[in-house]
Amino acid sequence: MDQRNVPIYEMLQHYLDAVPTQFTIPGHHRGAGISARWQAPVFRLDVTETPGTDDLHAPTGGILQAERLAAEAFGADETYFLVNGTTCGVEAMILAAATPGRKILVARNAHKSALMGLILSGAEPVWVQPEYSAALGLTGGISPAAVEAAFAKAPDAAAFLLVCPDYYGVCSDLPAIAAVCHRHGAMLLVDEAHGAHLHFCDCLPPDAMACGADMAVQSVHKTAGALTQASMLHLRRGRTDTGRMRAALHLVQSTSPSYLIMTSLDFARSELALHGSAFLRSACRLAQSARTEIRRIPGFFCPGAAELVGQCAVAAFDPTRVAISAAGLGLSGFALRARCYDEFGVDFELADERYALAIFSYASTAQDVRALLTALRAIAQSREFAASPHPACALPSFPPACLSPRDAFFAEKKAISWSDAVGAISGETVAPYPPGIPVLCPGERITQALWDYLENCRKLDGHFQGPSDDNLNTIQVIAAD
Repeated sequence: MDQRNVPIYEMLQHYLDAVPTQFTIPGHHRGAGISARWQAPVFRLDVTETPGTDDLHAPTGGILQAERLAAEAFGADETYFLVNGTTCGVEAMILAAATPGRKILVARNAHKSALMGLILSGAEPVWVQPEYSAALGLTGGISPAAVEAAFAKAPDAAAFLLVCPDYYGVCSDLPAIAAVCHRHGAMLLVDEAHGAHLHFCDCLPPDAMACGADMAVQSVHKTAGALTQASMLHLRRGRTDTGRMRAALHLVQSTSPSYLIMTSLDFARSELALHGSAFLRSACRLAQSARTEIRRIPGFFCPGAAELVGQCAVAAFDPTRVAISAAGLGLSGFALRARCYDEFGVDFELADERYALAIFSYASTAQDVRALLTALRAIAQSREFAASPHPACALPSFPPACLSPRDAFFAEKKAISWSDAVGAISGETVAPYPPGIPVLCPGERITQALWDYLENCRKLDGHFQGPSDDNLNTIQVIAAD
C-alpha cells in the first residue's frame, strides 16, 4: 500500500468540492460560523457523516482505506480509529475480552480508564503489582513470573491488561508475558498509550503488536502529529473476537465522530510510515544529549537505560522520556516543575515526589534543550531551594476488595472525613494525576499504608482525579459498611 496516501483527507476534499452547499451539522458550516478571531482553513474539514464522507462505525470508503493503511504501517491485522482517546480503546478491549463476573488480570498501575472498563463490563479484576525501585523512586515493570502467579490464583482469567511503556518509558518483557498469557488460553491486552512511535525506529523498544499482544491501544496524539483524543486500536486475529470488538466500540465511541481527529490520524500515520525512523532518531539523540548534560549539573539526576534495564522487571526503556530529579538540591519534582514553569517558561508533562518528566518527540528542537538546560543550571546556581522533599513512596500493596468495581459504583455512599477513612470501604476512585493511575478503587478497603501514601501526595499539593472532593478532605465510602 502507498503510505503517502491520506484517504480521509482526499475523501473530504472531494466532498467539499462536489457539494458546495450544505444543510448539515456542525452549525458553523465549514468554518463560516467560526468566530472571526479563530478562523482557520482546517475548519472546512469539520463535517459530519454523509454519503460522501463515510461512517466511522461502519466504514466502506475513505475511513476504511485509512484504517487499512494504518494496520499495515503499525504491523496489525486490523486497526480502528478512535476519536474518544485511548480511554475508549481500553474500555473496548475489556468489554471485548471479558463478560460480567469473568476474571481479568489487570496491572495495578493501569490507567483509570481500566477501572471504567471494569465498571462497564462487570468483569472482576485480579490485580498484578509492578515492581518498584526504592533507590530510583520509580515503578518498574511486571515480571512474567508475577503474571504466572496471578494465573495460578485465577486460572480461568480471560485476559491480562498491562501498561507498556508507562509514563516514564519503562517496558516489561512483553514477549515472555504474551507467552504466559497464551499458554493459559488468555489474551494479552496492552495499554500502549505512550508507545505509538515505537514501531517506527529500531532505537526504541519493540511495540506491543511485534511482541505478541492480541490487542493494543495507542494515543497517537501523545507521541506523533495527531490532534488530542486521536488514538488507534490495533488487534491480531485469532484470539480476538472482532465482531465483539466492533460492538464494544459502538458502545464507547461517539456517534458524532470528529473528522478533524480522523484526518489527523491519517496524516500522522503517513508521516510515521514515511519519515518515522529519521524523525525518531533525532528525538532520541536530543533526549540523550539532554540527559547527559543534566547529569553534569550539580544536584540533578536523570536515570536512563543503564540504571533501569535489568532492574525491577524492566526489560527495555524508551529514551525519549527524560525524568529529572533535583533531590540533590532539596527540591521535589513538584517544586522543580513549578520553578521551571514560573521562572523560565519551561513546562513538563508531569511531576511527582522525586521527578519532573520531560517528553521528547520528533518535534523537539535543540533550542528546546538549550532552554531546559538554561533553566536547570540557573536553579542549581540560585541556591534558593525549598525544604527537603518527602521521600518518594512505593505504590502500596493493593488493598482487600470487598465489592467489585461495578457493585461499588452503584452502591449507596456517604461522605466522611479523610482523617477517619482508614478501615472504610471506598465508594470512589482516588488517582493522583498525572499519571492518572488509581491508587484506590471503588469497593476496596482503605488500609493504613494506602492512607499514608495518599496523605503524602496530599501534603505535597498533588492533584487527584476521581474523588468528589478534589482536595481529599472528605471521601465517599460505602454507606452500608
